[in-house]
Amino acid sequence: MSTDLLSLGRETYNKELETYINKEKAAVELVSAVGHLLYDKAVELVLFRNHLVDTSVSEILQLHKYAAEVVQKPIDVFTTSELANLLVKLNLAPAKIDIGRLSAEWMEEGSQYADKTDFLKSKIGKFLETGGAEQFEPRDVVLFGFGRIGRLAARDLIQQFGKGRQLRLKAIVTRKVSDDEIIKRGDLLRVDSVHGPFPGTVVADLERKALIINGQIVKMIEAPGPDKVNYEDYGISDAILIDNTGAFRDRESLSLHLKSKGISKVILTAPGKGIPNIVYGVNHLSLDIENENVYSAASCTTNAISTVLDVIERKFGVNKGHIETVHAYTNDQNLLDNFHKAKRRGRSAAINMVITETGAGSAITKVIPSLANRLTANAVRVPVPNGSLAIMSLELKRETSVEEVNAVVKSAALNGNLVNQIKYSIEPELVSSDVVGDTCCSVYDSLATLCHPDKKSVVLYVWYDNEFGYTKQVIRLAKYVAKVRRFQYY
Repeated sequence: MSTDLLSLGRETYNKELETYINKEKAAVELVSAVGHLLYDKAVELVLFRNHLVDTSVSEILQLHKYAAEVVQKPIDVFTTSELANLLVKLNLAPAKIDIGRLSAEWMEEGSQYADKTDFLKSKIGKFLETGGAEQFEPRDVVLFGFGRIGRLAARDLIQQFGKGRQLRLKAIVTRKVSDDEIIKRGDLLRVDSVHGPFPGTVVADLERKALIINGQIVKMIEAPGPDKVNYEDYGISDAILIDNTGAFRDRESLSLHLKSKGISKVILTAPGKGIPNIVYGVNHLSLDIENENVYSAASCTTNAISTVLDVIERKFGVNKGHIETVHAYTNDQNLLDNFHKAKRRGRSAAINMVITETGAGSAITKVIPSLANRLTANAVRVPVPNGSLAIMSLELKRETSVEEVNAVVKSAALNGNLVNQIKYSIEPELVSSDVVGDTCCSVYDSLATLCHPDKKSVVLYVWYDNEFGYTKQVIRLAKYVAKVRRFQYY
């Protein structure tokens, strides 16, 4: 190789490396702006629906790649970072802002404005404190039960802490609250075999019977039943109670919570009987939140499939279909073969695929009434701790193609009411572990979509984190019924 070619190769290498380093520096500045906006102004930034809070530099750069490939908006991290830092200087009211959308719009429309500040004021001027922002008091939250969903809800509520925060976790209720219980509950919050360590501090305060989580005092309350606590004694009022025990599932038993002083709304983290079953993003607008005080956030599977089914039903219509869920094992199963009241669930969850019943087929009709008597459903529990898959085989009312179905779902994932619920994936190596920790309740596997030669029968594959993705939906519903709603720019 000649000296000139060798020199050119080194120069090309150094330029590419320098460009990447400059991108990393811009990403660091973006991360800093995200933090300032969250903690100083209660403004949360996302990038084409993807959360930026607690996101690493490499993840930031990967999200910009996602913007180019999936959203087809070739934005750059330099523009995104500059816009975010300009937002820090504005007197913003609590809001959720898609910095990716703003960046794309600046690249398309920037020549129409004097500068980037002028552009931002034009786009989100009503978000300014002087622009008549609706003010609200943050609402107290009580977690009744502290299992898998309860601990993930606690993590999410704590991490959303900031000036003017929407929800504040004030108490956790369990059957027993001894010193040993408090220590162990804190340890299980601090570490997690599936979701990893909690990115913060958890301190057991035995004297005050509390956990101090990132500086927030969360009371640990002992109660044998739902109507056995006076929450006002703990400084809690007008609170949203999230019941994640699974023990109380009908209106009568859940309404007992409302007899406890300090509780005004109750949300069940399971399908409920005699109460509204809500999938946020699909049917939450049908709620009468002024007169209804007890709600169900449905199930993880119902949340995963109803979002995509709603899109398909509205666009194509569904004649009939079958849904098979390949579901991670749960605490309801046995680790080793042992007695269980349900068939097959007594067999070892760690080494077997276990066919079991699911109420997803009937539950869907509570969320999308037009699908009544059109769907069947079954489930197979498999030896993974988290990360599940719904396979939906549907006969549509009109002819279509793989390309059209994917385009319709992609549009719903990027625009409209379901941008927080559906993630459109083009990852060719996507497997169950990849969806663990995803904030969406549905991860649509576009590369797996099938269409029968009759052009009316399609098979859709939807992945979901049956723990965290579902928990995010519960929190979204809680914010909605609590009426602590921020400005949004998506």
